[in-house]
Amino acid sequence: MRILLATSPEKSIFLYLVPMMWALRTAGHEVRVASQPRFADTITQSGLTAVPVGRDRDPWRITADMPEERERGRKGLPAPYDAFDDYERATWEYLEPELANAVQGWHWLTSFPLIAGLTEYARQWEPDLIIWEPLCFAGPIAAKASGAAHARMLFGVDVWGPTREHFLRRREEQPPEARTDPFADWLGSYARKYGGEFSEDMVTGHFTIDQFPLSLSVEAAGLNYLRTQYIPYGGTAVVPDWLQRPAERPRVALTLGLTATEIFNGYNVPLSDILGSLSELDIEVVATVADSERHKLGTLPGNVRIVSYVPWHAIVPTCSAVVHHAGAATLATTARHPVPQLALHYHHDQPTLARKLAEQGAGLEIHTTQVTGDGVRDAVARLLTEPRFTERAAALRDEMFALPSPNEAVAQLEELTTKHRSR
Repeated sequence: MRILLATSPEKSIFLYLVPMMWALRTAGHEVRVASQPRFADTITQSGLTAVPVGRDRDPWRITADMPEERERGRKGLPAPYDAFDDYERATWEYLEPELANAVQGWHWLTSFPLIAGLTEYARQWEPDLIIWEPLCFAGPIAAKASGAAHARMLFGVDVWGPTREHFLRRREEQPPEARTDPFADWLGSYARKYGGEFSEDMVTGHFTIDQFPLSLSVEAAGLNYLRTQYIPYGGTAVVPDWLQRPAERPRVALTLGLTATEIFNGYNVPLSDILGSLSELDIEVVATVADSERHKLGTLPGNVRIVSYVPWHAIVPTCSAVVHHAGAATLATTARHPVPQLALHYHHDQPTLARKLAEQGAGLEIHTTQVTGDGVRDAVARLLTEPRFTERAAALRDEMFALPSPNEAVAQLEELTTKHRSR
């Protein structure tokens, strides 16, 4: 088969998608990755073949001179997706205008630079399957125009599918003249341009690839999910010398992710206080801290090691507990090991993942607005001394490994492609 991945030019998103693309590649399929031209080097660094399409445009540049607006994007989920699991908020009066705003101000912004070029390429190359991540609606447009089967591939909690489900249910409750649909209007205009008509799969895919176990996921009842095992991939990495030696004391790793410093204005927790309080425990602390933030830390105790980067999949197996921001990749990578987790959450789907982690019993969670150094120290002490957290972390690991690997999921993906391909 010919398989085309369509992705926004965001490295943090693309890294989630690479292992599945390599599984398809090593199964003998021809795989290519389409994105904006400026993203080609990131794609080829993963060993995959890049197809530069469209024109370069950075959505974050629009808010570069509006720090207050950019910081608002850090908190939780944007509307209307903050209603995906909130039935009281999921009213027609809330969903309809907020979805219109999201389509016009977000989805169009991230998709428009790719649409024409991707569609032209898909019609010329004729892929059997187009895989697209949820922020790249150029994917389903190109699939509709070329007759390819197409699938969403998630990079976290499926906040989009359930929100769409709420919207459609509320829409049916309205009088016929009031049943507007921003997605149908927008995507339908492109479908008609290329000789087709809008269909619901253009919003949520013929099927959805979800890399997380059900205990960490949310499903929309009417969608078909192909659930597979998350395999960590962070790009090129080197295991440092100090990590090749056993830890002399229980090791606790801490990371707050790249988004806080690459997109937003630094960390939003008192990192220096956290590290100082953690150092009071009889542990070794390893914290990944951006170079731009190190000067804020001052002098640190001897049992705290600061590094710019360390491969998370390499350090987690050496840890007795970890502290992180509840980013999906970080949480899922940790969940592949029987290691308890403390989630300090705030952004996008982090609060949902942190809550589900705590409900599973595999860790604890603290919203960043409530984080103190002493609170983090006390939570980590519990993770290290209460055996039930390690027991539940082992159960979560077993749930992760019970899912098919990307290689094992290829056969099902092939069947779904044959079912939905229209040419």
